Formats: sequence, structure tokens, C-alpha cells
Amino acid sequence: MSSRPRVPGALVALVSLFTAGYLAPYLVPTVVGRLSAGLGLTPAQAGLVGSVLLLGSSSAGFTLAARGDRVGPRRAARAGLLAMAVGYGSAAATGIVPLVVAGAVLGGLGSGTATAVAAAGIAGRRDPHRASILGLLSVSATAGALYLTLPHLAGGHAPPLLAIACAAALVWPLTGRLPDAARAVREATAATGPLPYRRAGAVLAGGILCWSLAQNALWGVSGRIGLTQAGLSEVTVGAVFAAALGAGLVGVTAAGALGSRLGRAVPIGVGTVLIAGCVLLSSAAGDLLSFATGEILWNAVYPVVLSYLLGLAASLDPRGRWAVLVGSASSLGVACGPLAGSLLSESAGYTGMGLTLCALLLLVAAPMTAVARHASGRPLVPGSVRRRGGAPAAILGGTAAATPPTVPQMGAPEQEVAPVPVTAGRRRPAKSSYGLARPSDRG
Repeated sequence: MSSRPRVPGALVALVSLFTAGYLAPYLVPTVVGRLSAGLGLTPAQAGLVGSVLLLGSSSAGFTLAARGDRVGPRRAARAGLLAMAVGYGSAAATGIVPLVVAGAVLGGLGSGTATAVAAAGIAGRRDPHRASILGLLSVSATAGALYLTLPHLAGGHAPPLLAIACAAALVWPLTGRLPDAARAVREATAATGPLPYRRAGAVLAGGILCWSLAQNALWGVSGRIGLTQAGLSEVTVGAVFAAALGAGLVGVTAAGALGSRLGRAVPIGVGTVLIAGCVLLSSAAGDLLSFATGEILWNAVYPVVLSYLLGLAASLDPRGRWAVLVGSASSLGVACGPLAGSLLSESAGYTGMGLTLCALLLLVAAPMTAVARHASGRPLVPGSVRRRGGAPAAILGGTAAATPPTVPQMGAPEQEVAPVPVTAGRRRPAKSSYGLARPSDRG
């Protein structure tokens, strides 16, 4: 068993909270487009509003990473959901640009808070990778349904913002299944200690910042690539994006089915290299085939790698501090990505931008893979590896802050027990399975 008591339905609450918190970044393209069309903002001004929203989300995560235990998951989640409902709701209810920006910032702070609470809770699960998969699958399905529904609703900037506010309101009743502040303090006190894997965690946070920046730099200009460089119509580009979103759902499902079969290093390293190739293909697309192939393959591989990165961050610290910090670094990269993509495409063209982003992804693939190979905390999936006469080693490794060196890793061969003959007369010291005399039998 896990050393932590489980609240019934806590996983459902965490997945729902993860979905509500991540929904705003998933809907940023349509939010930015509708801000531009509905309020008369230029594309650059609308993109800046979206970046400010995401910066508020990442700043909330960084702030809560060190103070989440004092507030308590339930109280912090409710505060975040309230900020989302009030912020996005007020931004949708007005057409005054400064008030829309203020509401978006408040909503972004709420989204970051909800995401941070969900990330910390998922890190405390026995299998954080599978919990992350469920969260990504839920938010992908929700965003996909909204992308299909929003075009049929009224124009303007209100519908996508109201959709995010309603999601926050729907998740609110589930927060009662999260631990309260008193229990969170007790668990934090029992698990006190310095932040583990500091160097590896810092490398992972820096790597995922650049990784997310590269993804969203291309995502921010993908529409323009399809319209101007590939010469496609808006309807065709929309159909490609819908197919890409469906490929993302397939990728999330495949990541869940793959599980621990390849460990963490192979999906992160090989997946990032494949993404770099897709970025290069999409940025240089000159027709429908190359554009659709790059976008669909990219969106199929992206959630697979992201799920393993989130699971890796969660494994470094069961209290969830690295999960929150790495998630906030990813949000920071998401916020800066569209601006970086615009600047690179204007200065070097779409193909030059693709070459730059491809090189960046290849550079960060190596250190992130090294972290996955040498600094993974708990096993990816707790199993049933047992020592003779002992407790399940993989379960012990899944509940401790770091796997002790005396506990065999998953898949490690068991030590053979050497038979020791016992002769009558003089008593000989008994030997352990390693051939050494036990201390209690000496002298």
C-alpha cells in the first residue's frame, strides 16, 4: 500500500482540476483569434493578451510551489477556480479592452493555481504517469469538443472565455474530495526534507521551458504557414487542425497503453527528435500533403512526450514541488512561444524559423534524456518485484522520497541463497544469502 491514505474519488478531482487548469492554454489560439476579430485588436495586440494570460498562469505556479502545503489543496483549488470563473466571466461580459485584459490576467492566475494543485496531487499518486495520461486525455477531449462547438456559437470574444469559466464552475463541487489544510500540513510535516534532485530538476525545468517554447512558436504561426506559404484555404487549414487534434487524442491513448515498457528516456529522447523533424517539415510546407503530414504527426507525438516529461517531474519529488515547478516552466515557454515564432518568422522566414526551432529541440533532447536515464525517482509503474521474505521492492520505491540503494530496482535479478551445511558438534556461524556472517552470530 501507499504510505498516504487516499480520499475516495481524489483521482477524479485531480484529473478534473487538471482539465480546468490546462483548458485556457489549449484554447489560446481561438481566444486570441476572437479577441482580434471581436475587439478590433491587431494580431500582435491579441497575441500579447494571450501571452499575458499564460504568464499569469505560470507565475501562479511558481508562487504556489513553495507555499502549497500551507494553504492546503482544497482551499487553493477553490481559490483558483473562483479566480477563473470571475476573471474569464468578467472578461467575456465586457467589451472594454482594459477590463478584458484585467479579467484575462485574473483568470490566468486561477488557471495556474488549479494546474499547480493538480500537478502536486498527481505527483503524490502511486503511478503519476498514468494520472498525467488521464489528465491529458481529459483536457484534449474537452478542448476538441469545444473546438467543434465554438464555431457554431455567436461571434466575438465571449464564447471561449465563458466556456473556460463554466468548466471551472463545474469542477468546483469535486474539490471536496481533496485534502484540507490540516491534513496537508500533517503530510508535509511527515515528508519534510530538502528538495531532492536539485540539479536534475533544474535541468529538466530549463529543458521543458525551451521545449514548450519551440512547440508553441510553431503553433502560433501554423495558421499563417498554411494560408500564405502552402496556399490553402481557411476551411482546409481548419480541417487539418481538427485532424491534428484527433491525432493528439490517439497519441495520449497510445502513451497510456505504452506505459513503462520503454522506460522514460526512450520516449522523451526519440519523441523529441521526431517532433524536431515534424517542426522542420511543417515550417517548410508548400502544399497540403507536407503541411498536413507535419501537423498531424507533430500533434500525435507531442502529448506522448509531454506525458512522460510530466511523469518524470512527478517522480523526482512525491510532494509535487518539482511537478509544479516544471509545469510552470512549461507554461512560461508556452507564453513566450507565439512571440518567439512571430519574431523568428519575420526575420528569417518560416523555413529559417523551422531550422532554428529544430536545432533548439535537438539541443534540449540530450539533457532531458540524461535526466530521465540517471535521475528518475520512483519506478514508472509500481509492480510486484519481491525479495525473498521481504516486502514488495517496487512498492517501497514508489512510496519513498527516493529509492534507497538497498532496495532492488524493478527487474533486478534476485540473489541466490547458498545452502550452508550444518555439522554436529561445534556450532558454525550462519551465513546470509550474500555469504557473510550475520552480526548477531559473531563472537
